[in-house]
Amino acid sequence: MTGNDSHVPQRSRRSYLTGCLAAVGALSIPGLAAGSELGDEYGTVVDVVEAGADNEGGEPVTPVLREHVADDTLLKFPEGRYYMDEQLRATDFENLGFVGENATLVPATYHKFDGPQYRLFRLGTADAPGRDLRFENFDVDQTADETGIRVVSAQVSDGLSVRNVTIHGTHDSGTWGPGLFNVTDPDGEGIVDCFYAIDGAVHVDETPNADQMWRGATGITVDQHHRGTLVFHNCRLGGFPDNGLYASSETGRVGVDGGRYQNSGTASIRLDGSRAEIRNADVIVDADPHGSDGQHAIRLDGGRAELAGVTVDAPAPNGDAIRVMNDVESATIAETELAVGDAPSNAIRVSPGAGRTTVRDVDVEIAGSANAIRLLGDDAHGADLERVRITGDAPGTRNRHAIYCERHDCRFVDLSVDQPGADNRRGLDLRGADYLVADSEFETTHTPIVVDGATDVTIENTAARSLEDGYSVRIVDGSGTVSLSENEFPNGVRDDR
Repeated sequence: MTGNDSHVPQRSRRSYLTGCLAAVGALSIPGLAAGSELGDEYGTVVDVVEAGADNEGGEPVTPVLREHVADDTLLKFPEGRYYMDEQLRATDFENLGFVGENATLVPATYHKFDGPQYRLFRLGTADAPGRDLRFENFDVDQTADETGIRVVSAQVSDGLSVRNVTIHGTHDSGTWGPGLFNVTDPDGEGIVDCFYAIDGAVHVDETPNADQMWRGATGITVDQHHRGTLVFHNCRLGGFPDNGLYASSETGRVGVDGGRYQNSGTASIRLDGSRAEIRNADVIVDADPHGSDGQHAIRLDGGRAELAGVTVDAPAPNGDAIRVMNDVESATIAETELAVGDAPSNAIRVSPGAGRTTVRDVDVEIAGSANAIRLLGDDAHGADLERVRITGDAPGTRNRHAIYCERHDCRFVDLSVDQPGADNRRGLDLRGADYLVADSEFETTHTPIVVDGATDVTIENTAARSLEDGYSVRIVDGSGTVSLSENEFPNGVRDDR
């Protein structure tokens, strides 16, 4: 079909990505200087080995670090292994840095670590945050059994920079996950760049801390004390039993730029906040290592959310690829590819209380008997689907329609729906009021378009073909006004009104 551009508001990728989280490089935070320039940013530079720290992994280094932590101070870790069996705590600091040079941190096992403060570095608290923190270039060796300590808990008012932290080994101690990051001032900014914990964690019931946590560790936590802007750039998380990256603040702004997130329980990326963006990230669900009740690839919990350039590959789905929850004010999903395997899981599910949702330039391949896009809420705000392509061999056994819509005031423009699966697979099911279906093509096993009690429906410049014994369009008894113009309906229209 020839599209009618008047139906589709144009918005370029560049303009879409502009905004408070668009450019990671624009953040005015520490961590951008080259190695030779680091000393120029601090009044005091301490070589921790020269200060007495053991870099052969024998003696704990925390006492030495504690002696030298101070404002306007950089602690440099030369090549070596640094054993830590207790927390280093610093609060209310100004311009503090920890930088490794081929340095490996070695946490003690669960039974040898000085709990219950199971952290290597606690840098700032919600009540006494620091300002201008650099933490970068560390490997963390937690390959020993029953090992896994929070590497860094960082709460700063502004100027957070955490870069190039790689955790080796599965987190199997049952304590807090590897990272917690908050920017506590609404005007503050921070970046977490290349934070890797790809080996994930085991369920708490399989650890020495069994029964002391629910499920177990979260990979990266942003909690209720976050107020500013925080960007996660090119981070990688394996499967954690609770969530992968979980931002639960209702007021802060969180961006995810690039990276890979895989097989966590609840969600591999779960975001709340006044503003959330995910762009160019890969999310994978191909295993359930923790026996989770559900594993959504991405879950949006609140605020205004925007996704662009995201890829979700869920060959073994155990939840929705993208779930938009009730408290989300608005959501835009653009330039995204979703592939969902043959278990019955939705690609996009919008909850009844969520605000207006836009799905634009999105490809969905679905193999299971579920909705590619499920729009719930007969009292909800509307939805806009533009240039959406749905393919795959999903059957109609459980959920017949590729798109199921209860919402009012919705536009379906320039869609391509190809659903040749078994058991009467269909295309679009409309159950609300005030719909435009335009410039679209449907080819499905059974009836492509069903008006099921809906009213004020306009279908124009659209082709709909049934591959078996369905009609092109069926209008169910009890439906209201339906306007049809300039369409191609080779299987005819069944009108039961």
